[in-house]
Amino acid sequence: MDDLTLIQSNRNPLTEAVYSWSQLLSPVILLITFILATALHGVFTSQKEENALQTEAKGPGGRPLPVTKMRRNPAITDMTEGSFGRASRRTFRGATTLIVLSFAANAANLAAQVMANADRLLPKTSYIADKPPQQWWCREESFVYVVGTGSLYGYVLLTMFDWKDSPNFVHFLVWSVSLVTDSVVLGALFARVSESYTVTSNETLTGPAGNDIADLAIGAFRVANLIGVLALYLSLAGRRTFTVAEKREQEAETQPQSQSQVQNRRRSGSRRNRENGNDETTPLLGQRQTSQNGYVAMNGNGRDRENRRSSQNGTANAAQVSVNGQSVGPNREAEAAFYRPNKLPHKTWWEYARGYSLFFPYLWPRDSRNLQLVVLLCFIILIFQRVVNVIVPVQTGRLVDRLQESLDAVDGRTMPWRDLALLIGTKILQGQSGLLGSIRAILWIPVSQYCYRALTSAAFEHVHSLSLDFHLSKRTGEVLSALNKGASINQFLEQVTFQVFPTLVDLFIAIGCFGWFFNSVYAVCVSVMTFAYLFLTVRMAATRADQRREMVNADREEEAVKNDSIVSYETVKYFNAEDFEFNRYRRAIRNYQSAEANVTWGINNMNICQNLVFMVGMLLLLIIGAYDVVIGARKIGDFAMLITYLGQLQGPLNFFGTFYRTVQQAMISGERLLELFKISPTVVDRPGVRTLPPSVGHIRWNNVKFWYDGKRPALKDISFECKPGTTTAFVGESGGGKSTIFRLMFRYYNCHEGSIEVDGNDVKDLTIDSVRRAIGVVPQDTILFNESIMYNLRYANQDATDEQVYEACKSASIHDRIMSFPEGYNTKVGERGLRLSGGEKQRVAIARLILKQPRIIMLDEATSALDSETEQQIQSQLINGNHLGQDRTLLIIAHRLSTITHADQIIVLRAGMIAEKGTHSELLKLNGKYASMWEKQSKAERAALEARDAARRAEKLARQAKFAKASGKQQDHTDDSDGCYGNTSAGSSTVLQATNALSEDSSTSDDDTHKKPPNDNKTTNPSPPPDL
Repeated sequence: MDDLTLIQSNRNPLTEAVYSWSQLLSPVILLITFILATALHGVFTSQKEENALQTEAKGPGGRPLPVTKMRRNPAITDMTEGSFGRASRRTFRGATTLIVLSFAANAANLAAQVMANADRLLPKTSYIADKPPQQWWCREESFVYVVGTGSLYGYVLLTMFDWKDSPNFVHFLVWSVSLVTDSVVLGALFARVSESYTVTSNETLTGPAGNDIADLAIGAFRVANLIGVLALYLSLAGRRTFTVAEKREQEAETQPQSQSQVQNRRRSGSRRNRENGNDETTPLLGQRQTSQNGYVAMNGNGRDRENRRSSQNGTANAAQVSVNGQSVGPNREAEAAFYRPNKLPHKTWWEYARGYSLFFPYLWPRDSRNLQLVVLLCFIILIFQRVVNVIVPVQTGRLVDRLQESLDAVDGRTMPWRDLALLIGTKILQGQSGLLGSIRAILWIPVSQYCYRALTSAAFEHVHSLSLDFHLSKRTGEVLSALNKGASINQFLEQVTFQVFPTLVDLFIAIGCFGWFFNSVYAVCVSVMTFAYLFLTVRMAATRADQRREMVNADREEEAVKNDSIVSYETVKYFNAEDFEFNRYRRAIRNYQSAEANVTWGINNMNICQNLVFMVGMLLLLIIGAYDVVIGARKIGDFAMLITYLGQLQGPLNFFGTFYRTVQQAMISGERLLELFKISPTVVDRPGVRTLPPSVGHIRWNNVKFWYDGKRPALKDISFECKPGTTTAFVGESGGGKSTIFRLMFRYYNCHEGSIEVDGNDVKDLTIDSVRRAIGVVPQDTILFNESIMYNLRYANQDATDEQVYEACKSASIHDRIMSFPEGYNTKVGERGLRLSGGEKQRVAIARLILKQPRIIMLDEATSALDSETEQQIQSQLINGNHLGQDRTLLIIAHRLSTITHADQIIVLRAGMIAEKGTHSELLKLNGKYASMWEKQSKAERAALEARDAARRAEKLARQAKFAKASGKQQDHTDDSDGCYGNTSAGSSTVLQATNALSEDSSTSDDDTHKKPPNDNKTTNPSPPPDL
């Protein structure tokens, strides 16, 4: 029986070895070549594109940031995408298809050979321990070669349809290596079949069989096809390279002339802009322009559309663009900003790794030796887990064999306790929820917390470091959504470290174990199933990436709508817009649910296809394993080990199916945080700055120019001086530049021309922190934290005592009001301080300013919500009081001119320029803009006083009329005099109706006004209405 079943051969051993090893190694060599070539191609393409457009933006901690949206380089495009025409691509795809079909023909020939010789594969009744397992007639090496290489070429064919730059260097290298391996296989086959050999002990062949001739013909066709493909590729690529080189030479000849023309146009354009008083910048809240002064240009979405250059203006060195190492100035295609992308940000795995490598430094606890040891211990545990995953299936098979041996034993059955205990012990250690996995998870807790703390803290600090232009154009809900993604990114990085890489190792170990414990047929089947599963997962998930992105964006939009609506609660109520907001939020929810349904539908379809691929591969392996057991080639324990290993293999494959979706989710979520990191502050300390010495409050502006956009400068040639201890007031029409002066003074922006000096030091030569510490600001719209009043007061000076806080509040005329609250200074002020009135918030802000004790005070309509008497009291305290002293420099923006008559100088601004400057009396003598404003406000105040006086008189007459009418009814007067009296009462009622509106205004006036009516003749310091 052995002579009939075992294949004998007397061929040349060298020929047999070459033929066998060439078939076994051919798919392995091609697979390694394809993987390495693909990886190198991705790195090469990514680096070439990054050389075309490089960013000098720095992230938190000075870490370099990768580019996200890259400008296309024509030179690189010529060599990659579109290198071959449509007809050439069809030719290459057709040739590769013929190669795949040739392997299909080999498989058919192999199957026919097996069917024809089925009678020589007689099953054995039992396993023969002293002889090797029986081999297939079709040879194990032939199966590996046909199935393995054919499957790999099938994937190569798919890439030719999927990759935009196909065919490329990867395909060329695969074809070249395949030509070598197929030529060796073909030569060995020719030498092998030309010899006489014995099939069985009863049959000898002297020439090639029919199936050998078919294999020779198919192999020769495949080699000829590869030669033709390579020759065509080299000829077309060579011609393309020559054309590109010639085109570059032509461009190089015309480039100097073009550059000179561009420079001339730029010079003339800049000259025209200067003549018109404009420069090419971007407005604070609006249009998309560029900048040439080192300042950032923002659009309405908060996108950074500009090159930020570290210049004498002290701006950030961020997002500067360079081509081939040379700066090219503004580039509208280089968006390194906070935007909502609609497509995947990167194209290759290398670009993904480069983009998200920004977050990897946060995983390593560089400041803690103990945590570094914990990380090392966790990786050691990972290695032990890989070993356990190999031991469990082997031990399962060994236990089954021991049980079978015990069952077949005739001298007594014994229990395999040792093998059973070893299996139970390894199962306890195995898996993420096993003992080793639990220990690793517990050890990783402090490391995970460190990573989360480092990443979220860096993001939070980075947002606070950004300049005013970003915060004026941001959408709060979008920023908060990006900051909240720190946890998901941290989880994603942990999954990559402890699940992705170990799972990849498990897959390759599984393939190796199938080849070691079984044979290469099993290894090839597992490899084909694994890569088919992964390819299907990646392709199906990639096709639905935009759907998932749409879902994420819809989720963010829902959060933004909800946040905006709740924050704008009062505005919603003012306009009775509840229904509108409800419908808007419902619409956002419906959009999210619609996108979520599409993603869920795609996920379920992908799960069905994944399970189908795995089950087909598992069924094939189980059939082969069961057949080997039936014919006696394998033991029952081997089959049990096969089932166990397949079960373990399903876990990693299923994990990849779910993890790829998690990766996409994390990538899409991480884009927002990554883009947020890419935004750099536009005003930073330039090198060599120093700290402001103890300030005396001497301010000097020298010909300062500043603009938000290139159309109209906000400030033009502003020059003034504020000596220590003086008060300077800024008045003028809205949009005249008053708030801009305060913003430049506080270094929210840097001036474009001129200089701003504090105590003789240019503020650009001083640190931003020291300048801001010397300045105290009370804004018109005071924002308070949702904490206690004491917390908000001590925010300016954390070391202030309770007595100091009380004295500051008394100076701001708010102490008694606070003490009237049930909880006093512990009263919560609500979101943004909404539980306090406008006047109360302003007085809290003034008290907070007193606690800070700055040398320079800036009041931006800081008392606009107060009555005139309280306002004058507070200003008197600020100027002459004991809390701040008389040596403080006070800058005031005011619309009520009566509150600034005491100022040492009043600066009238108009259209960004100083129209008038002087004291109150000097400006009145000029009879100019200030005098006109003063006269208008005086008349308005007198009219308001007269109206209030008329309203009071009308109220008095109405009360008298009502009293007289009531008395007449009690006495029952019916004569003519009574009738006349009634007409008088009616007349007074008419007067009341005519002055009803005025009396309503009067009822809301201050109590001190009712107690002491104003004197009409006294108009020295009238108080005009707040909104003039």
